[in-house]
Amino acid sequence: MTIKETTTEPIHVTRRGRVLEVRIERGKANAIDAATSRIMGDVFASFRDDPELRVAILTGTGEKFFCPGWDLKAAAEGEAPDSDYGVGGFGGLQELPGLNKPVICAVNGLAFGGGFEIMISCDIIIAAEHATFALPEINSGTVADAASIKLPRRIPYAVAMEMLFTGRRIDAKEAKHWGLINEVVPADQLMERARAVADQLADGPPLVFAAIKEITRETAHLPVQQAFDMVTKRKLKTVDVLYSSEDQLEGARAFAEKRKPQWKGK
Repeated sequence: MTIKETTTEPIHVTRRGRVLEVRIERGKANAIDAATSRIMGDVFASFRDDPELRVAILTGTGEKFFCPGWDLKAAAEGEAPDSDYGVGGFGGLQELPGLNKPVICAVNGLAFGGGFEIMISCDIIIAAEHATFALPEINSGTVADAASIKLPRRIPYAVAMEMLFTGRRIDAKEAKHWGLINEVVPADQLMERARAVADQLADGPPLVFAAIKEITRETAHLPVQQAFDMVTKRKLKTVDVLYSSEDQLEGARAFAEKRKPQWKGK
């Protein structure tokens, strides 16, 4: 397997077969300013548009910080909260249109504020045992806007509102309890586990993953019957592509022939 590594300071990118690994490595804490966010947006847009890539892993450098969010030093120097964060919004993921591939977050430490919001923009979250999570914006008079939208949809409303209103820090065990994250592993096993999950997904049916992501994204606000109509009447592009694809037939044939499917993504 060919492994290619590139660095666009402060983002390190490793391409390992069909898996893209993106690592934040900015200063001591991996805080993100507008320029870093724009780089991340470009990286994830390229991932989205590359037919050879099927899954991404996002993590941070070191063992203390995944990402504390917005770089307050940049803010103190005049960077506005509504700066141009690039094509994907803050951190490159939160508002990136058409991202129909799985993204795994490997949380290697503290995930606060905007870092927390980037984390919950991923599909699968695996955290080191020592990782901690919080939305401290309330203490600096700032709204955690993305978390206010996304968090109550991910965990129980009462828990989400407590985190938003108080800034309370929770550990990995509690985060797992509330369904905020998927797995907790020892720190020295974090990337090994994230890569194992990524490899499993990279070997799976990409058109099905794309349909799953579009269905969940586009029907979240709809009543159940309207959501069903969106799918069954092929009003979603990824569903229409899937149901007309070679992969749809391949899945059925492989099952009948008791063999492993050979997914082509078309």
